[in-house]
Amino acid sequence: MNQAGLHLNAVTSGYKTSVVLRNLSLAIAPGEAVALLGKNGMGKSTLLKTVMGYLPKKGGTVRLSGEDITRLAPHRIARMGIAYAAQEKALFTDLSIRDNLCLGLARESVFDERFAEIEPVFPVFGSRLKQYAGTLSGGEQKMLLLARALMMRPAVILLDEITEGLQPSVIDRLASALLWERKQRGTTMLLIEQNVPFALKVADRFLVLKQGEIVDEGDAKAGDASDRVFGHLRV
Repeated sequence: MNQAGLHLNAVTSGYKTSVVLRNLSLAIAPGEAVALLGKNGMGKSTLLKTVMGYLPKKGGTVRLSGEDITRLAPHRIARMGIAYAAQEKALFTDLSIRDNLCLGLARESVFDERFAEIEPVFPVFGSRLKQYAGTLSGGEQKMLLLARALMMRPAVILLDEITEGLQPSVIDRLASALLWERKQRGTTMLLIEQNVPFALKVADRFLVLKQGEIVDEGDAKAGDASDRVFGHLRV
């Protein structure tokens, strides 16, 4: 298993002169899945973009398995084993499903092997590899984003609102895919979510982000986890 821990220490970041995250620290152990929850506008997506290097750090450090990646460019962070499924549409709609999946690979020669691994989890793509990604439904596009991330065999997966706007049956399939990935490879995960039941089902632990700071955390499988999270979301 290619596991890795992710550690943020006193990270401050934002957009130009606007500070969104303030001295934020968190630690995700190798193989752990953590759900980061909170209302819109609290800095959840900013956190993932900061980890990936799309936003500059104004302070603090980010480490992957002890190695400092704070100042690395996004493509170098990806090569170190972090897969990022962004909230914004990140597919090339004028390319085929196969071509989109290949974008997560270091070389195309491993495609058949990697796709054979994930095809049982995403059977919808098995006979449609030549189909243009832009013709897929919204749910299928989200599944393709996740499939592309899993094709990388990443050490860490960052997921930003993967369930947004999807019907329950598709959400269940995404949850099954993530639980499969954890069982097969023990991949470390950080999920940004609004869907609390989905997040708590997949994660070991939850964090609640409010105005750029973590205000609560706990065991995702604890009996009071849902009530605690919804309590913060209602305030």
